[in-house]
Amino acid sequence: MYAIIETGGKQYKVEKGDKVAVELLDVEVGKTIKFKDLLNGAEVTAKVIEHGRGEKLNIFKYKPKKQIRKRIGHRQPYTLLSIEGVK
Repeated sequence: MYAIIETGGKQYKVEKGDKVAVELLDVEVGKTIKFKDLLNGAEVTAKVIEHGRGEKLNIFKYKPKKQIRKRIGHRQPYTLLSIEGVK
């Protein structure tokens, strides 16, 4: 059985045993959080495994004939969740 949960303005399709990286949540590692299924209102429980930062993205802006070159890096923070149950 699967469920659709929403967090951080995004929707995720999850099943029991899945590991999902979502937008950074203000929850301590090891705590359990609950989500509500968008389809049928089932309750989804998830355990916070870790907080981290994603791969580095390099943004390079360049304007020809102007000697303008700008490099910016970005790493998106995330929270890794382990789905424990869908009821």
